[in-house]
Amino acid sequence: MSTAPAVRLGPRSATVLGLASLAGLMMFVWPLLVRVEPQSMQHGPDAPFVFIGILPILIVIVLAEMSEGGMDSKALAMLGVLSAVNAALRPLGAGTAGIETVFFLLVLAGRVLGPGFGFVLGCTSLFASALLTAGVGPWLPFQMMCSAWIGMGAGLLPRRVTGKAEIAMLVGYGIFVAYVFGFLMNLWFWPFITDAEVPYHDGHISYVPGAPLLENLHRFAVFTLLTSTAGWDTGRAITNAVAILVLGPAVLATLRRASRKASYGVIPSFTDGTSRV
Repeated sequence: MSTAPAVRLGPRSATVLGLASLAGLMMFVWPLLVRVEPQSMQHGPDAPFVFIGILPILIVIVLAEMSEGGMDSKALAMLGVLSAVNAALRPLGAGTAGIETVFFLLVLAGRVLGPGFGFVLGCTSLFASALLTAGVGPWLPFQMMCSAWIGMGAGLLPRRVTGKAEIAMLVGYGIFVAYVFGFLMNLWFWPFITDAEVPYHDGHISYVPGAPLLENLHRFAVFTLLTSTAGWDTGRAITNAVAILVLGPAVLATLRRASRKASYGVIPSFTDGTSRV
């Protein structure tokens, strides 16, 4: 049985969310698109902090836009509960060997409660868990944006898929986003480190300011494959897959039951059934 989204996205809200996502994407990829002269590389590390200052503003705009008739008190209560649960779950893995316990619930909640709710939950979950685990740092806005995309993407998956096929789809999605998360989180810092070499690889895998886009992309792809794909990212993918496979059916049923009882999108009527002249 389908459920109404907890956050209804109108044309204006969807446009603002899309613009914020585009700005977030630029936050990750701008060093690959702009020619940075070698002599100005000493100022390179300053640039991410400009985006770090802008991103929270974008998130606030998106949240305010969604709240304007789109997020009621019931949705806020659900958001608070799930954010707290996710914040409590994260220390269980803390990223050790790629074990991340924060994403499977985000995928399941985004699936049931819609892309708008998934986007907001991704932001609030990572922010709350960072406060709980003392994980606040320059990487936090990047993690928040990646998690927001994960939750939003889960809400955009085909709605007609149900039963075992739905669980299989969510497992596949959980594996896919585990690698995407690792890819993007490597990209935020890779252009700003020097001598990114590994002893078991013969070749240069550091960012080269002003190099052609494809050349830097190749270096970054090799860097990611050698430093995180087989380890951290695969551990994250396995965690997502096992958690969704084992807990997915029960969590989906619970969230759908709560969503039906909350009746998102239903405007209450207080008429007493009598006509008045």
